[in-house]
Amino acid sequence: MNRIVGLETEYGCLVNDPVGPPSAVGRVRNWIFDKHRLGLADLHQRDWDEPAGNGGFLFNGGRAYVDMGHLEYCTPECVSLRDLLLYDQAGDAILTRAVKELKMVEQVSFIRNNVDHYSGATFGCHENYLVRRTAPLTEPNVLSLLTFLTLRVLYAGAGRVGSTPGAELRGDLTRRGANPHFQISQRADYITNELFEWVQFNRAIINTRDEPLADGRKYRRLHLLHGDTSVLPATLLLKCGTTALVLDLLELDRMPKVSLADSVTCFHSLSHQPDGPWLVPLSDGRTANAVELLQEFYELARSEFRGRDIETDDLLNLWESTLWDLARSPEALVGRVDWITKRWLLQQFVEQEKISWNDPWLKSQDLEFHQVDPARNLGWELSQTPAEWVASAGEIAHATYHPPANSRAHSRSQLMHLLKPLTVRYFVDWEVIDVEGINTLNLLNPFDPAPPEAAAWTRKLNGEVG
Repeated sequence: MNRIVGLETEYGCLVNDPVGPPSAVGRVRNWIFDKHRLGLADLHQRDWDEPAGNGGFLFNGGRAYVDMGHLEYCTPECVSLRDLLLYDQAGDAILTRAVKELKMVEQVSFIRNNVDHYSGATFGCHENYLVRRTAPLTEPNVLSLLTFLTLRVLYAGAGRVGSTPGAELRGDLTRRGANPHFQISQRADYITNELFEWVQFNRAIINTRDEPLADGRKYRRLHLLHGDTSVLPATLLLKCGTTALVLDLLELDRMPKVSLADSVTCFHSLSHQPDGPWLVPLSDGRTANAVELLQEFYELARSEFRGRDIETDDLLNLWESTLWDLARSPEALVGRVDWITKRWLLQQFVEQEKISWNDPWLKSQDLEFHQVDPARNLGWELSQTPAEWVASAGEIAHATYHPPANSRAHSRSQLMHLLKPLTVRYFVDWEVIDVEGINTLNLLNPFDPAPPEAAAWTRKLNGEVG
């Protein structure tokens, strides 16, 4: 990719212990950092809801902590799309290993989804894309970006059984083509704004908080809240890879001149139309086919970036074939697109068990599609991941402990290993490392795996503690 990308995944937790999820979540968090097994726990309070010991940074460059009761895993800074997929899978591998070693397999399972079917609460998978400050954020470009981020749900949605009371009150279930029993997106019902600064209660498609975690003179961070947690590798590749390419178009000022009449309303409407028609109202009063609009973004990306590198070409091929199937035969995407795969599986279940789509049994089957443990996951057996993107078990295991070699994560991991045996108090963050008595080290270039200032800081650290 032409930028740094990272994911933050909040995991659901299913338990059959009367104590409830908090105990299991805490035990897994403690296992991760016990005796510095996979990382360094925070020694200082980071925020009002992140006391010391609530989480920490991992030696693989990522971060794990408890957020609003959920165990959250953040990937390290990734430059390649394949690394992003690999380190996302490493998070699942860490939790699966923890549950097994803690002998909780029969009592606890972690779920990579976004909805609590019982309470109606939602929890997110936030996407982070580094964007250059020079990017022309004109009104037409931002509206075009919102259009893409809304429409990509057709291949990025995870699918869910049912909907929220809010969706019913808004009238989402009475629109043409609406399906009251199954929808494309898990997060759509909860999104209420196009742009907003905070992440709770007024959730927006784009979070506008300007927190680059890098040199603010050169970069900003695009923080997205509206995406579902992907299960199948091809869905994650499409979700994040095509977004990165569209941001490349944005930085070149080559965005399609298109804007929706209302992105949020369109997002709600599309989610409740798994069978279509995927027609969306534009700001100029016309109505357009959503897949054809996505095709415009693809064509511009193909013309600009085809031949740039092998990974980009592989992604463009996947994007092209996905749009072709969406337009002509969506069921051909079983094994590649989450919501289509889940719906197909649930349809087989409905027919086999002779039950209706509003049977509560389907909600439990919905959750089984999102099991973190591959041995229990309903979707993995159907996965049709292109061979060039498949990660081996050995690669995933390696990624649970080792960082990417071509980003800032590499340097931060090395410095954390130096701190591991020391008794000094430290503070580790994405772009900052502090040790008592030594000047703060700022790692402001997320693309640099070996900044010279880190080497000088290391010499000083060795001198001070030696």
